[in-house]
Amino acid sequence: MTIGPTGSRKVPLARQMARSTLAIDLGDFGSDVVAKAKLCLLDFLSCVFEAGQHPWSRQAVAIAHGCGGATIIGTSQLSSPADAAFANAVMGHGLVREDMHAASIAHHGVVIWPTLLALSEQVPLHGAKLLAAAIIGYETGARIGRALLTSDLARLYRPTGLVAPLGAALAGSFALGLSEDQAVSAIAIAANTSGGLNEWPHAGGSDMYFHPGFAAGNAIRAIGLAAAGAFGSETIIEGEAGLFAAYRRQAAPDSIVLFPNGACEIMAVYNKPVPACNFAQTAAQAALRVAHELASTEEIDRIVIRAPDAAVRYPGCDSMGPYRNALQAKMSIPFSVAATLARGEIEEENYAGLDDADIVRLVAVTELKADAVFTAAFPGKQGAEVTVQLRDGRTIRHGLPDVVAATPSDIRARFRAAASRVLGEDRAHRLEQLIDDCEQLGDAGAIAAQCRLDAPERVLRSAS
Repeated sequence: MTIGPTGSRKVPLARQMARSTLAIDLGDFGSDVVAKAKLCLLDFLSCVFEAGQHPWSRQAVAIAHGCGGATIIGTSQLSSPADAAFANAVMGHGLVREDMHAASIAHHGVVIWPTLLALSEQVPLHGAKLLAAAIIGYETGARIGRALLTSDLARLYRPTGLVAPLGAALAGSFALGLSEDQAVSAIAIAANTSGGLNEWPHAGGSDMYFHPGFAAGNAIRAIGLAAAGAFGSETIIEGEAGLFAAYRRQAAPDSIVLFPNGACEIMAVYNKPVPACNFAQTAAQAALRVAHELASTEEIDRIVIRAPDAAVRYPGCDSMGPYRNALQAKMSIPFSVAATLARGEIEEENYAGLDDADIVRLVAVTELKADAVFTAAFPGKQGAEVTVQLRDGRTIRHGLPDVVAATPSDIRARFRAAASRVLGEDRAHRLEQLIDDCEQLGDAGAIAAQCRLDAPERVLRSAS
């Protein structure tokens, strides 16, 4: 316990969170929350399947130890839980299309799902427990992130790496039925692994892809250590050398309440429509509307993009090139807008032509500005506006007050396409059915096992 200013004993934040969640049941959540968790799992898996052959994905799989019982998705390989979680998180992040929680500037699902799927193959875990654990994980990481993150901090440290390990640690502790003391220790040990530097947008490195992998793998280790009796610092969040003191350089709030008045942070998570940086989403969607009114990009004389200050200031978002790799292009709001205008569509191929003459010219005549209205509305809304001035003096302008998230039908369509390419249509259908019926699953490990190329016959029959 820490001592408050009047001498009263104050419950440490990690213990507050553990104590408030360990008795939760899936039935405590509304059907919309449960449905959202399932969609997030489907979307995570579709990202993994699509990015499985990218260089960073192959690198992550290559270093996984070939022993253990945890599935590396889209392969025939089993590995240790920590290594499988690492590889699956890296692949899930590989498209830069993972789900997003704007207020914490973090991607929680790409850490939580790899952690829970790896654990589900190690111990008997009911499907309802898996879903409840995930909802708890999103809530924990998001609430801590809301309190911790600022745009200045996010310019230096990757928010996902700072807060997602703690959410995944509590999610896994809940899933495994750890005690309150063990859950507190898991959170504390996971917080010691928080990190991820934002130099990669400037240098063109691929460091970013591995941040969720480190977070998920370390969450697995933190949970395992706590279960084995390791004792973590229960004041790790608010202590004089804790998370807030180290990164925010300010005191932590007295309380970080999870599920206040029944509100769930997972409902504030949106599924990206564009395979690019969160802050490029709305601008690209506005650019698509402009593109529909253009006869040719040769008409364009100047482009002005207005976005929240947080978007303009996030590392790499204001990059005008040159772009060494697709990741730098996916981070750049000017590139995303230029590519959308040039191609008249939003898709992964927009980021394949880094030296496309038309796109390069459009980037060169683009100006990115912070907008006071969009800044005031952020993070509740993430608006953007694209104005294109034509050579003949005309102007085309389109803006959106907020990002238009991928719909449930969009998410299912891209899951079915990606999973079918890797597993075949029949296996993809069975996997989707397993997730849709997750709360009835006696063994949630069937979901991860179904993602293996050589899934055992008992798993293949389980969704029949």
